[in-house]
Amino acid sequence: MGFVSTQDGTQIFYKDWGPKDAQPIVFHHGWPLSSDDWDAQMLFFLANGYRVVAHDRRGHGRSEQVSEGHDMAHYAADAAAVAEHLDLRNAVHIGHSTGGGEVAAYVARHGIPQGRVAKAVLVSAVPPIMLKTDRYPGGLPVEVFDGFRAGLAANRASFFREVAAGPFYGFNRPGAKVDEAVIDNWWRQGIMGSAKAHYEGIKAFSETDQTDDLKAISVPALVLHGDDDQVVPYQNAGVLQAEILPNATLKVYPGFSHGMLTVNADVLNADLLAFVEA
Repeated sequence: MGFVSTQDGTQIFYKDWGPKDAQPIVFHHGWPLSSDDWDAQMLFFLANGYRVVAHDRRGHGRSEQVSEGHDMAHYAADAAAVAEHLDLRNAVHIGHSTGGGEVAAYVARHGIPQGRVAKAVLVSAVPPIMLKTDRYPGGLPVEVFDGFRAGLAANRASFFREVAAGPFYGFNRPGAKVDEAVIDNWWRQGIMGSAKAHYEGIKAFSETDQTDDLKAISVPALVLHGDDDQVVPYQNAGVLQAEILPNATLKVYPGFSHGMLTVNADVLNADLLAFVEA
C-alpha cells in the first residue's frame, strides 16, 4: 500500500498485492466508495495467482480530499498515474458503476495509447451517459441527479444510509435478504470521503458523454449488468455499451442489483476469472 502523486500534486492512495511479475488486475470503485469495495474480488484473484491493484479516487477513501478535479478526465489521469508509477502492463482493468466510466476514460485515453491494457470489464457501469439527452433520450432526467445532490447536501450520513439500505443492493425489494453488515460497510466507505468530491462527482458520473471513449476501446471488453439494477438501468447502460464497444461481450444477470459484485461475488468472480483467462 502507498501513495502516488498525480500531475496536479494530488496524493492518491493505492493497494498493490501479489507477485509483481504476475498479470495485473486493476480495480476501479464506484461512487462514493473506496478500493475496499473490491475486497472480495481482490482476495479471489490474489488466491488465483494474480497481482491485484486498486486505488481510492481523489476525494474518496484515503486519497487526498482536494478541492478540484472531480471529473472523469482527472479520474482517468489519476488512474494513469497509478499505472505508470507501478509500471503496470498487460493489465485487465475492471470498473464498477462510476469506476466503469473511469475505466472507459483511462483505457481509451491513456491505457491503450501507452500499450498497458490487455482487456477491460465494465460492471454495472455508467457509460455512455446516464443523463437524458438528445443523443440518448432513454436516459434519466436531471431531476433524479438533482435529488441526489439535495439529499447529500442536506444530510449526507442519512442519505448514504438510505442508498445502501435501499436500491443499491436491492434490499428494498419484497423478500430481499437484507445484510446489515454490507450496509454498514457501504456507509463506512462513503463517509470516509469528501462531501465536495461526492457532490461534484454526481455531475461527473451522470453528465459525461463517454461514447467516444467506448468507441476507442479496441481491446476485448466484458460488460456485466443486472436486470434489476435500480441505480444504473441496464437498458441505458450495459446494452448500449455492448453496442458501442468494438469488441465486447454482454452478460445480463436476471434479478441482480447494482451492488451485485458484493452480494453475488461468487457468480461475478467466476465470470471475471473466465474472461481474464480466455
